[in-house]
Amino acid sequence: MGIALLLAACSGNGSNAGAGTAGGGGDTASSSSAESSSETSLSQTGGQESAGTGKTVTFHAGNGDVQVPEHPQRIVDLTNFYTGYFLALGVKPVGVLEGAMENPYFAGMLDGVESVGNEPSPEKILSLKPDLIITYTGTDGIDQLEQIAPVVAIEYGKKNDKDQMIDFGKLTGKEAEAKAWVEQWESKINELKPKIQEAVGDKTVSILNPYAKGLYVFGHNFGRGGEIIYDEFGLKAPPEAQKEAIDSGTGWATISMEKLPEFAGDIIFTCPWSGDTSDPNIVYDNPVWKSLPAVKAGHVFQLNPKADTYNDPVSLEAQLKFISDSLLSVK
Repeated sequence: MGIALLLAACSGNGSNAGAGTAGGGGDTASSSSAESSSETSLSQTGGQESAGTGKTVTFHAGNGDVQVPEHPQRIVDLTNFYTGYFLALGVKPVGVLEGAMENPYFAGMLDGVESVGNEPSPEKILSLKPDLIITYTGTDGIDQLEQIAPVVAIEYGKKNDKDQMIDFGKLTGKEAEAKAWVEQWESKINELKPKIQEAVGDKTVSILNPYAKGLYVFGHNFGRGGEIIYDEFGLKAPPEAQKEAIDSGTGWATISMEKLPEFAGDIIFTCPWSGDTSDPNIVYDNPVWKSLPAVKAGHVFQLNPKADTYNDPVSLEAQLKFISDSLLSVK
């Protein structure tokens, strides 16, 4: 039997925003040892085999407490969106989805890694001999995967990129490297933020993706630069976009062309929706789109649908220059 149902939330050229990935608790981390007085991601269990040190530890994931190798060596990542976290930590998975393989920001970083396709079979995953499998909460087929290797399921969008990085550092025994990345990232943001805020002023910013039935409006935690634009730079979305895509906690909303003017900011970041094959020019050539102030002012910036949908550390580093340069160009 296949695992197509399991991957319903992560198929479609690396984009799953419309599907959500709901369910389960967060992949929070705290020590399960009764003798420990401090919170950590992992607790030693010892005496059990793993590919690394021969020990396993308990990781508090979205699918409960999971016994994982202390230093996993053969990770299969079935998420697309978390592959870049492992790469940033210097941990190369043995298998990833095809969407991750196609991310141009990962060029040269996945050499020797096998693509398991977008709907991998259990047989394909088993052939890679994983010692840890990463997937999403709220998807079918996790019980099948657990027969192959320990499974850590993560609720997409529950944590921001920095907190998620720290969690993955704990999971892989690379906590120091994770903290170092967060520190250097915050240093870059702190240098750029005042310049960006001065350039943008009180202008609003929208992230809009055309799709077959209208447009997606994205918020602060679904990639496409939202983490940088809203969380890091503290820029404002139009009130309706703020309400529906950010304050709602969903991270996204769908709207019709008729509603577009209410959700369109003074600055727009956009790209075609990678989850279907509809022609984005149905939106871009529409008189409603062409009449938007951002379009008339030349304040529309095209994202890469194969890369900018991602919000992992590698992708964020690559997005930062384009987003910053775009925002600084606004007059």
